[in-house]
Amino acid sequence: MAIQWYPGHMHKAQKEIAEVMPQMDLIIEVLDARIPYSSSNPMITKLRGDKPVIKVLNKRDLADPLLTARWVDYLEQETGVRALPLTTQQPSEIKTIIELCRKLVPHRDQAGKNIRAMIMGIPNVGKSTTINILADRIIAKTGNEPAVTKAQQRINLQNGVVLTDTPGMLWPKVENENSGYRLAVTGAVKDTAMESDDVGMYAADYLLLAYPEQLKQRYQLPELPETGWDLLEMIGRKRGCLRSGGKVEMNKAADLLLHEVRAGTLGKITMETPDMVIDEEALIAKRLAEKAAKDAQRKAKFKGRR
Repeated sequence: MAIQWYPGHMHKAQKEIAEVMPQMDLIIEVLDARIPYSSSNPMITKLRGDKPVIKVLNKRDLADPLLTARWVDYLEQETGVRALPLTTQQPSEIKTIIELCRKLVPHRDQAGKNIRAMIMGIPNVGKSTTINILADRIIAKTGNEPAVTKAQQRINLQNGVVLTDTPGMLWPKVENENSGYRLAVTGAVKDTAMESDDVGMYAADYLLLAYPEQLKQRYQLPELPETGWDLLEMIGRKRGCLRSGGKVEMNKAADLLLHEVRAGTLGKITMETPDMVIDEEALIAKRLAEKAAKDAQRKAKFKGRR
């Protein structure tokens, strides 16, 4: 599923970030612990260069703890990357970000200079709430929907760290179709950007494979169906998502499932694993290489006709 949602302020934000990036000492990238790969903006990797980065796996209280541990190990294989599973529900955990900043750029701290950190993240991963906890005051506007922060701002935390906040940025094209679905499942894009029954069926298919027992317990189902569509229909009947004639209103059933995934009502769920994304990246690389080869052939034929 292609995500078609790249507001103008995001394009502007990318240009502004590129301009101030050389002045930064390190990057703090806030991710969703349920989708650490899909919630990581590939443009950030290009923009930061070799600067150290703290990948904050926020919402760890909603994610599968075993998979979170695997993601930490996987992410820290990259040079200069440290991963911190945190939750804004525990402010004391968020404060450990400052300690890690000092460890990653000790020369600034020892010289008595402010550490210049840029905090980044896609929409709706909890970046603004994280900033407010770090600052001990309301600085950044928060909201339970994507794209609340619209412009860049500098925040002196008064503890040796100066944060540059940035708008939540998606990227123009999500190459990995699965990532598009996962972003939609967790609410990183506006609900108007996709069809809820399509996204709900994707979530249902994944949950049937990865978390069958949690589905049985939550919806009191003695047996589970084979397909996500059938699961949505069963949930719809259980929860009264019916229209005239007794047919299930599939959009409502999908919305219900998505709400419960996002709220953690189904339990601690992670929508992707390192092994999954390694395989997906390989497929994407193959597809892009094939496309590049075809484009080269077309260009060669066109030149031959001239």
